[in-house]
Amino acid sequence: MGKILRFACVSIGLMLLTATVSLAQSGSVRGAVVDNETDETVVGASVLLKGTSTGVTTDADGKFTLEGVPVGSATITISFIGYTSKEVTVTVTADKAVNAGTIRLASEAIGLDEISIVASIGIDRKTPVALSTVRAEAIETKLGNQEFPEILQTTPGVYVNKAGGGYGDSQITIRGFESTNVGVLINGIPVNDMENGTVYWSNWVGLANAAGTVQVQRGLGASKVAIPSVGGTINVISKASAAQRGGSIFYGVGNNNYQKQTLALNTGLSEKGFALSLSLGQTKGDGYADGTQFSGYEYYVNIAKKFNTQHEITFTALGAQQRHGQRQNRSLISTIQDNKRGIRYNPDWGYKNGEVVWAEDNFYTKPLFSLNHYWTINETTELSTVAYASFGTGGGGGTTGETALFNSQRTDGAIDFDAIMDLNEAAGAAGSRAILRASRNDHKWYGVLSTLNKQVSSNLNVLGGLDFRYYYGEHFTELTDLLNGQHYLDKTNKNNPMSYAKEGDKILYNNDNVVLWEGAFIQGEYSMDKLTTFVTLQGSNTSYKRKDYFNYLDTDPNQETPYYNFFGWGAKGGANYNLTDNHNVFANIGYFERAPFVDAVFRNFRNDVNKDAEPEKITSFELGYGYRSGILTANANVYYTRWADKFFAQNVAPAVPGSPALTANILGVNAVHKGVEIDLKATPTSNLTLNGMLSIGDWRWQNNLTDVPVFNDQQVQVATVNLYIKDTHVGGSAQTTAALGARYELFNDFNLAFDYTYFANNYAYYDALTRSNESYSGKDPWKMPDFGLVDLNATYKFAISEGVNGTLSGNVYNLFDTDNIKNANDGSNSDWNTALVYYGFGRTWSLGLKINF
Repeated sequence: MGKILRFACVSIGLMLLTATVSLAQSGSVRGAVVDNETDETVVGASVLLKGTSTGVTTDADGKFTLEGVPVGSATITISFIGYTSKEVTVTVTADKAVNAGTIRLASEAIGLDEISIVASIGIDRKTPVALSTVRAEAIETKLGNQEFPEILQTTPGVYVNKAGGGYGDSQITIRGFESTNVGVLINGIPVNDMENGTVYWSNWVGLANAAGTVQVQRGLGASKVAIPSVGGTINVISKASAAQRGGSIFYGVGNNNYQKQTLALNTGLSEKGFALSLSLGQTKGDGYADGTQFSGYEYYVNIAKKFNTQHEITFTALGAQQRHGQRQNRSLISTIQDNKRGIRYNPDWGYKNGEVVWAEDNFYTKPLFSLNHYWTINETTELSTVAYASFGTGGGGGTTGETALFNSQRTDGAIDFDAIMDLNEAAGAAGSRAILRASRNDHKWYGVLSTLNKQVSSNLNVLGGLDFRYYYGEHFTELTDLLNGQHYLDKTNKNNPMSYAKEGDKILYNNDNVVLWEGAFIQGEYSMDKLTTFVTLQGSNTSYKRKDYFNYLDTDPNQETPYYNFFGWGAKGGANYNLTDNHNVFANIGYFERAPFVDAVFRNFRNDVNKDAEPEKITSFELGYGYRSGILTANANVYYTRWADKFFAQNVAPAVPGSPALTANILGVNAVHKGVEIDLKATPTSNLTLNGMLSIGDWRWQNNLTDVPVFNDQQVQVATVNLYIKDTHVGGSAQTTAALGARYELFNDFNLAFDYTYFANNYAYYDALTRSNESYSGKDPWKMPDFGLVDLNATYKFAISEGVNGTLSGNVYNLFDTDNIKNANDGSNSDWNTALVYYGFGRTWSLGLKINF
């Protein structure tokens, strides 16, 4: 026994001595990893000592320090998803840190560099804007069965709610501005609706499969197209064709029978310079709220052709064909609490012959096709041009006729369509008393966006661009289900005043809108040492024309209007100064006038032209500070946005019965959105990442308006309008949000993460025009209860065989099943008793497996 103990002691001593000598004969390598084209830091890149398992990942600033590297010549391998791996050889000296410098990774995708440069709206520590970036890996592992905008809800100033909870019905605001005032771009192409500026996320449910990077820029920013980005800009840059052959399959499941499967293939770059990436997917489920079943088919195609060092063409197609049930109507809190279905209660669905039928639904397909040409004219000049087309078809379902029947004929909260069918059948030749219809919006949209980039000198870069768009929209109501009636009597068409409509016929309204857009911009960027500045001037002309097939006889020359033109312009400028390698400050200011939307121009759902519609005037400025180190990245900014002449138009009954209604353009209503935003990311150890944000806003109406005169065509005053909203909070978005998250690597390639999000000072939405009585003066809308939600995420990456690996990811959202109201319309008493609300989801979950090959 004694010999054994002595042998063990000697052995341990030798091992300790060997280890000590080994440590003494090692050093370290440090450096930073950036994108070869954009200079953006690459966070999370793998840095590995070749031939060993010794490695680290880059921190929030793209920096790394690799310890324990043997002295002498050493080779490190740097790799990251979407980039070509790179090897760097250094000479290591004992007990010293060798600086490998800045290591630039080139994209392994064909067309990605060009798209990123053209479409990007900002570069960290260079562009003077408040900017956040979400990358593909986070989208793939943390989005799960949530909707695409929800991946952004931990971004300062951003508020996302599921609205009624239908598939794709989510709503997003930035700094209190709704989607009509948030510019949304896909690869630099604007996708806000040409008529009213809204974004319908159900049209883009396939973005989760296609997105490579999502940029969220808050405020007016430095976007290169003239878009209505009062609150900010969301820019989705899609994945491009990979240079290496391969692909992936994905299968996911979740609560309420959620299922998703996706197949992606990459051909790699051929000898002739071609590359193709293809992604196909299907998503379906029953939905969290009752009667919100959904099904969607998503597709994404990217084809790239590299002709030579000067010319490259990229073709992209993406879209989704989807249909889903909706919870269109909000309910009283008491109604929800008293119903046995609780927060899942939905008044907009029921049963017909034992099958689920939707009283409200949405069905739409809107593919987006784009052809990009990149031309490197010379070393200092580049021209990028994209021609795009989008064809939308579909609409939203609803009810018509004696709509009260849909409320009175219920069983356990669901609509009894069979009972309504019996009533319709009994009506006989009189026709259906209540029917189902669809409000259709079929449109064609074409555009060309061309940008010239000229490097005038080593410090000065000038960009100029043209933006042309054409939109033709057809709007009509389609009779979709007579519910067992013989026909439906519709008297709305003057050309056929006694229409006995059948299924598939047009009823209620039928009109077309044409929108033309001609825009131009010029932007100068000046960089010198630590200073970067930009100035942008932009202008656009919007033209509207309307044709009404129901309210005017075919022989009436007023059936079609001429074009009405509205000019808008804007100017923006800003500067960023890097005080040191760690600290930077920035400021920007902007002003622009936005042309009115189509509903402001054509009133009363007729060709009644509001020639006096005024542009809205927005002024905004922002100050910010940033800190970057190997451990901590932090940003803080304050903003102030003043919205002058916020457009309101109120219809006033005519003095002479039968005459067209009058329109009161209520000018002079102003709102101010101001606040402070802070976000940070820390990596105290190589396996722990912490992140957090705080956003405190104060968004209020500035003034009342009283005795606003309304004039008739003879300029005789016939009425007055009042508005009492001074100092009341703007509704529809939480004015205080906060988030705290952590990601911890328990062991190699297995990560656990949690995110806590907090929402406060969330006021119900209200129509300012309804506050015409002085009793509303200074009275806020109902404030929803504050609440916080916790989400959990687990991700495990593993190797299956050589060249084949997998990623298993699971998520639990709202872990503690917290009741939450994220969306409400104000009631008559501005309290919880009269507010109409949507409850947010309770606890939900998802699980997904992705195999890469």
